[in-house]
Amino acid sequence: MIYLVEDDDNIRQLVIYTLQNTGFEARGFSNGRDFWQAAAETLPSLVLLDIMLPGEDGIAILKRLRASKATAGLPVMMITAKGTEYDKVLGLETGADDYLAKPFGMMEMAARVKSLLRRTRLKTGEDEYRAGELAISVPRHTVTVNGADVALTLKEFDLLVHLMKNSGVVLSRDRILQAVWNYDFEGETRTVDTHILTLRNKLGRCGKFIETVRGVGYRMKGTA
Repeated sequence: MIYLVEDDDNIRQLVIYTLQNTGFEARGFSNGRDFWQAAAETLPSLVLLDIMLPGEDGIAILKRLRASKATAGLPVMMITAKGTEYDKVLGLETGADDYLAKPFGMMEMAARVKSLLRRTRLKTGEDEYRAGELAISVPRHTVTVNGADVALTLKEFDLLVHLMKNSGVVLSRDRILQAVWNYDFEGETRTVDTHILTLRNKLGRCGKFIETVRGVGYRMKGTA
């Protein structure tokens, strides 16, 4: 099930129609209140979230999703106004996994949804990583520190796995953006910095394994 939160009736109806005709189950909501009521009954597999909404805006909804353990890893694609780079950066820094800029084509929207769902579901490899008390299981999509679960967003998880896979290698911010966000993001590389900071905080004492290489980027150390 895919949920769309969009207050423009025409856009909402067209997106839902396209998703349903592409083979997805989809529901649309014009505001955060109705979305939360539906989510309390059935959690979606992905959320399309407009930033400009009446009442609780999209960024506020995204923050609430990321703050809850039940929805911290829920894939979220933000819908932003055309040319508003600030909104794109803010959404990504808050934990969005992707974004669509208005106006967008329905075929592009459907393709991006499929791509995001595919990246979410294809966590079936045999990859297991350790760094001291930090343990990551890609197939189970879990992260633990000293045996305690750590709730990460999809992008935080992908970023951590990418760092682990390249243990000891210095990765530039641009390279991380391209690898983790799966496309060339034409914006400030502070998106990476913000996600790194959040990762370090969530990992607690294991956050020290993510090293900053001044003037270059980041490196993961201590993996085994």
